[in-house]
Amino acid sequence: MVGDDPALRAAYRLCRLRTRRQDPAEYALIQLVPAPLRPALHALWAAANALDDLGDDRTAPAAAERAARVEEWITALHRELPTGTSPDPIRHALVHTAARWRLDLSELDAAMTQVQDDTHGRHFTDWTAWRTWGRDNLLPWFGQVRTLFDRAGVPVVLRLDTRETYEEFLDGVRLTDILTDLSADLAQGDLLLPDEALDDHPGSAADLAHARWSPAVSALITHLTGLARQWVTQETLSRGMHPGPATVLHTMAALLRAQLDAIDTAGPALLQAPPRPAPLTRARILAPARARATLAWSLTPLTVPPAHQHPHGRRPALTRPAHTAAFRSPPPHPSGERPPEIPSAHLPAHVAVIMDGNGRWAQQRGLPRHEGHRAGTTAFREVVHGALDIGLRHLTLYTFSTENWHRDAAEVEAIIDLLRRELVDDPFRDLDVRLGWHGRAGRLPPDLVDLLHLRERTTRTRTGLTLTMCIDYGGRDELTRTAAALARRTRAGHLDPDLITEDDFARHLPRPDLPDVDLLWRTGGEHRVSNFLPWHTAYAELHFTPGLWPDTDRRDLWQAVTTYTHRQRRHGTTPATSGPLD
Repeated sequence: MVGDDPALRAAYRLCRLRTRRQDPAEYALIQLVPAPLRPALHALWAAANALDDLGDDRTAPAAAERAARVEEWITALHRELPTGTSPDPIRHALVHTAARWRLDLSELDAAMTQVQDDTHGRHFTDWTAWRTWGRDNLLPWFGQVRTLFDRAGVPVVLRLDTRETYEEFLDGVRLTDILTDLSADLAQGDLLLPDEALDDHPGSAADLAHARWSPAVSALITHLTGLARQWVTQETLSRGMHPGPATVLHTMAALLRAQLDAIDTAGPALLQAPPRPAPLTRARILAPARARATLAWSLTPLTVPPAHQHPHGRRPALTRPAHTAAFRSPPPHPSGERPPEIPSAHLPAHVAVIMDGNGRWAQQRGLPRHEGHRAGTTAFREVVHGALDIGLRHLTLYTFSTENWHRDAAEVEAIIDLLRRELVDDPFRDLDVRLGWHGRAGRLPPDLVDLLHLRERTTRTRTGLTLTMCIDYGGRDELTRTAAALARRTRAGHLDPDLITEDDFARHLPRPDLPDVDLLWRTGGEHRVSNFLPWHTAYAELHFTPGLWPDTDRRDLWQAVTTYTHRQRRHGTTPATSGPLD
């Protein structure tokens, strides 16, 4: 299924053999998908593993040399993608896979660069830092697999119902891998576990550093395998999913649990060599899985592109990592007006905007309401440009609320379609804008959720403006979810309900990284906050303007920020000079 090119066939054969030899479990999972998709999956796995091997290769003992080798591999891939070939067989298979299945390998940029950074060692103070590291590495590669299934025409793409479930499952994958490879990592001086976990078992870090099996280490391993087992056992993992990918995920979870059982029973041997489940255990898991997969795929027509590359076909793109890109400045305002010069110390750190008036703007012109939303996209881009002009750090836009679902179905569909088009067009791709998304995934179309996650991943290293789009967001829903998270922590014994502080609450918000709002601006002439960021706007300055959102441009943002700089913010204290009390 890979054409008649002998070099290409040899490249794919090498990827398949490396997968089978180095990761039998992964190979067994790939065998559960239809044969036309297997070469692509072997190529993706082999590429990820080749990068990891370069980063871990101790024939180059200096971290800088290993990092240079990883960089050389990535640079070669950038160079080879437009040509459609590579002298390196693994990259040759990857380049062909990307072209054949129309995969956008720019999604892998941050993950590949992370391997380069890892050569200098990693240290995690807590689970939050550990999760960020693991997810940034795994999510992009799993994203390529989801896209591959989508290109093949599988009715339900390989994604999970909620982001939290999906990412927690991948946390379990990462933790299982770390525990499996503990002996090899320790031999290289690496301990890829957070201090938060080690501190709960005093002495375990020192014992592991000296490869000593002790009661503290035993208790730590038991705790971690239990945690990993909980993460990989997700009852809603495949809800609503096509039975083919669902079988793969169920089998993957079962193999991971079998691996965790082997880790649990290894005892001191865990620090000497990677444990493996017994062949009979694997056979008991894989035999029924093969039968289910065969039946599921026999009922599914697939769309398989030709194995050869059309000479004028679309080539896959791979951009340079964001932190090495030269970002351009936003285009100037059409009038030529320049932004006000506001010292950074006087700027609000975070401006939130309720973009109101799209529907009324259209109705005043005898147009359907959705035309107002279309016109509002110009204002959206303008305000982002204006935020960059003045050096704003955070801009959050109320894009689609939980209440907006009650609008006419045609209007809702038009809004969703506009959001999808904006994300596909990616109008800020050349600007120093990091995109974030705040809201729920359950009611949004899966392809829109995937686009949001893609833009988050590919812009996460940018350090300019953080643009957060609130889509299917509601303030009361956010507070309810936070209360539920606190309740779960309390029930698990991690929090005393009588000692919960505001800081505890803030840490359990769905987006704990979102800073407090300094300025809340609403267009359209209404004077209410409409269930928008109630926690973050507790001390925000309010600014209401009569203009409808489609008539807004960056100068309105500049005026709002200038007005803010003339406000005296007291937070309940007395002013620095004499005057009336707050």
